[in-house]
Amino acid sequence: MKRLVSSSRLAAFALVVVLLIALCAGTLYKLQIIEGAAYYEESQNSLTSYPSVTAARGNILDRYGRVLVSNRECYNLKISDTRLFSDEVEDPNAVILQMINLVEAAGETYTDDLPITLEPPFEYTNMTDIQRTLLDAYLKAKGLDEDTTAVELMSYFRTRYEIANSYTAEEMRKIASVRYAVNVRYEINTNSYIFVEDASIDLISDLMGVVGNVVEVETSYVREYNTQYAAHILGYVQAMSEEDMAKYRPEDENSGYDYDTKVGRDGVEAAFEDWLHGTNGEARVKRTANGTVTSTVYLEDPVPGNHVYLTIDIQLQEQAERILETGIYELQIERNDDNAEAVAEGRLDEVREDIQGGAIVVVDVKTGEPLAIASYPTYDLATIIEDYADLLEADYDPLFNRALMGAYAPGSTFKPCTAIAGLTENIINTETQIECTGIFTKYESQGYAPACWIYTQMDGQLTHGYDNVTEALKDSCNIFFYTVADDLGIRKLMEYAEDFGLGESTGIELTETIGNMSNPDNHLNYDVDGWVDGDTVQAGIGQSDSMFTPLQIAEYCAAIANGGTRHSAALLKSVRSYDYSRQLYQNKTEVLSTVDSADYNWAAVQRGMYLMANDITSSSNTVYYTLGNYSYNGVSLPVAAKTGTSQLGEGKTNNAIFMCYAPFDDPEIAVAIVVERGLSGANLSRMARNVLDAYFSLGSISNTAERENSLLK
Repeated sequence: MKRLVSSSRLAAFALVVVLLIALCAGTLYKLQIIEGAAYYEESQNSLTSYPSVTAARGNILDRYGRVLVSNRECYNLKISDTRLFSDEVEDPNAVILQMINLVEAAGETYTDDLPITLEPPFEYTNMTDIQRTLLDAYLKAKGLDEDTTAVELMSYFRTRYEIANSYTAEEMRKIASVRYAVNVRYEINTNSYIFVEDASIDLISDLMGVVGNVVEVETSYVREYNTQYAAHILGYVQAMSEEDMAKYRPEDENSGYDYDTKVGRDGVEAAFEDWLHGTNGEARVKRTANGTVTSTVYLEDPVPGNHVYLTIDIQLQEQAERILETGIYELQIERNDDNAEAVAEGRLDEVREDIQGGAIVVVDVKTGEPLAIASYPTYDLATIIEDYADLLEADYDPLFNRALMGAYAPGSTFKPCTAIAGLTENIINTETQIECTGIFTKYESQGYAPACWIYTQMDGQLTHGYDNVTEALKDSCNIFFYTVADDLGIRKLMEYAEDFGLGESTGIELTETIGNMSNPDNHLNYDVDGWVDGDTVQAGIGQSDSMFTPLQIAEYCAAIANGGTRHSAALLKSVRSYDYSRQLYQNKTEVLSTVDSADYNWAAVQRGMYLMANDITSSSNTVYYTLGNYSYNGVSLPVAAKTGTSQLGEGKTNNAIFMCYAPFDDPEIAVAIVVERGLSGANLSRMARNVLDAYFSLGSISNTAERENSLLK
């Protein structure tokens, strides 16, 4: 009985197997024989691509979390060779010209990478790095000589792309630019050509209604500037240069950077590119032969860039830039009036040059963090690309960041350095008195006998008499500091200047000029006669070859205020992940150097700077009447200051230098101001007062620390 049951089960199992085989065979027959031709045709007409998916760039924020630069979603119109040369497009050249005409009629622009003039006689234009790279790749791919002229290349285009003679030369140039752009991207195996970036909805609608599937709409991002200030600091993004490509697109490595990727070109955008740049994703897109998308699958999601917090306070930055612009304007009005009066009275030797520009830098005394970095003239980041050529030709170079790149003789602002060096090295003590005789005669036999400013201004009728170091700083007595510098020697003076960061890197992440402290080693670069004793004497009062940036002067002033500690001027405060959930980096205050001296030495120097601003007998009544007994909203906030005049030589109007810190008793901020052709540092005291007003009106660092720290939790 058991055997019978087993046999019947086996028979049933065998029957099921036979039926399954028959079913499979039938299905296969249907797929392969009956419907095989249809599936084959579909597979042949199905096109698969793997485009990258653009990742948003990280935001840039100020120290309090105010968003300075963000992203705006936009639509790019892309053209690929598969769409342009599908069976549905009878005449690609006619379609291209139609598309360009629609773009121009809408008042928008298309991407033209072809470095050839728009009209005959055709010539190569000044190429960007990316244009040079693309052109070289194209010539190589087509077997053309690298010396091919623009005329020869245009002739090649007309033949290769079958551009009919009925098109004008200008029309042919437009058609060729698109054919070239599409073709060269195919040759270098990069993403499709972006025909229009940030296209309007109206233009998209017009193009779709006329050319249909020839263009592909891609969601992307453009930088949105939420402030019209801090242009020199923030920088901008632009298509990669040749140097960028070597850096961000190394061979045999998937870096996530395409040829059309925009990277930081200047400022923070460039300095923190690694933080800000996101990681593009990848999609699998299937289309029919006519370009219709049948499916899109995201193989890898894009990862947006991280958010960068800066040390600057954008509200203070805005105020500083306004103060600088207004202050220079007012000084120029006064200059014009003075010049007119001098001409009318025949005093032509007193006619001064126009003011050319300037800078204001505000730093935190306790940390060295830059709170505001203003440079004038400036520009608008929102239109930098369009305005770039004009900005290059503009008066006084608005693209030049004077705060970080301008190097100026410090003039008398250097005297506190000479003072603390002399005190620390026991050349003098706090009670030492040196007589101002009007003229420094030690090297008179060598033909060198510099005078004190008061002796010169008063036609030899007045001197400072005997001054100690505090009084000498108040009076800005040249003779005192000539003497101290001469006794110190240039090597010791160089050591202290270096410790103060003068002529040294500040640690800021942006491009900066290092400057130069006067010294015998490089003096021949400035004077073929070589170093002489008089050069040491001049270096002691901030003349000779010394050249420092406004940022260096601000950090130097902060070090005087805090008793000799020089901090890094790092601009990056923190970094947060794209969703703000994680803190990826937090800057820690870095001490770059210290000037070790006794407290009473610092007190003597600081007191001298205090008297400069608060004693009516100081070297400048202007400074006293502007900053003396300074207060804000009824709160006494005394200021310590030092003026400087940067002498530029015969026939040149002096640069004006000014530095100060406040409050004197518990310093919070240090300010440095430079105005090119400003004549006298005292002229800048009004700007300094306005900066202090702006700072204290916004609330001190200590009062806003809690708000700041809450952003970093």
